[in-house]
Amino acid sequence: MTDAARILSDVRSMCPLLGTRSREFEADRRIPVDVIDRLKEIGVFRMLVPRSHGGLELDLATIVSVIVELARADASTAWTAMIGSGSTLYASMLPKRVYDAIYVAGPDVVFAGSTQLLGTARRIDAGWHVSGRWPFASGCLHADWIIGFCAVEADDPAQPGPPRTLAVVLPASRWRIDDSWHVPGLKATASHHVALDREIVATDCLFDLATGWPWLEGPLYTGVHQILSLLHAAVSLGIAQAALADIVTLARSGRRQHLAPAPMRDSEIFQVELGRAQADVRAAEALLMAQVDSHWCAARAGTLATPAKLIEGSQTAIWVADTCRRATDTCFALGSSAALYDHSPLQRRMRDMRVAAQHSYVQPRQYSKAGALLLGTEPA
Repeated sequence: MTDAARILSDVRSMCPLLGTRSREFEADRRIPVDVIDRLKEIGVFRMLVPRSHGGLELDLATIVSVIVELARADASTAWTAMIGSGSTLYASMLPKRVYDAIYVAGPDVVFAGSTQLLGTARRIDAGWHVSGRWPFASGCLHADWIIGFCAVEADDPAQPGPPRTLAVVLPASRWRIDDSWHVPGLKATASHHVALDREIVATDCLFDLATGWPWLEGPLYTGVHQILSLLHAAVSLGIAQAALADIVTLARSGRRQHLAPAPMRDSEIFQVELGRAQADVRAAEALLMAQVDSHWCAARAGTLATPAKLIEGSQTAIWVADTCRRATDTCFALGSSAALYDHSPLQRRMRDMRVAAQHSYVQPRQYSKAGALLLGTEPA
């Protein structure tokens, strides 16, 4: 059995247990250690790690499929796995000796971090002074390494142009975690704030976001930013597919709404809306997998790291997230009063999808870049 077939089989075997424990995860506001350990055992956190460092270095379609499968069972687990495994792509822009040190004990390293530019870095003799407080550091309670984005404090504040941007990558033990993740959905991702206070950081633990380039060979490392947006879209697709399955299960149970003349499954209005939601989910899956194939072909050809492919992937992720949100909302509404209770999976899917769709990667305003590209003008 290939690595791809094995990991998909193992994840599918794990998913029923995740579904039964989702309420436990939400109550604890974190994914339990035994689940993280099982994900490590299966190999989820080594999907994007190179074979040279003990990883699986899977193809993009398999990685996306794993995240979709996890999201069908529990979106918080999928999100934590997506961030924890996908962020290794940023680490590939660190010097080789630092990257080697990260994986010296094995490939099952968990990352967390925030891409918001809320840190500052100032050059000192010993390296850099880094300070900041970053939100949305999903999975930080389980992380081995944490990443934060920083603006460099210029020696001359009057110097024209945008500030240089650096990413800092440090062991999780050097960060402070502030318990701040009190939200309606993706509750168990533990996406708390993380902070550094004038931490002295060696130059080798930072890389320039504008000029940094992975030194690793292989298609996974030819377009870091281009790949990451598609991983986010995979979570949205899994949530919507699960919501569709939930409402079908509810309808097949013979449920009849109060004062309704017939069971839900026999209502033409219900069937129309259900069919429309299914069409949306099928379309989202088709577009995402077509984009995955396009990205992977470009990655293998060494042509993925272009602004056009970045915009194309972003456009796909935005559309998939919005379409899946709409389909999930429809499934929740079709569930009527039965979907309102905390024990309803439809309610959880709706909340998780709403939070996932708020991520900066999938904000509709970013469509403007695709429009500018289509018009042949410079994207803002």
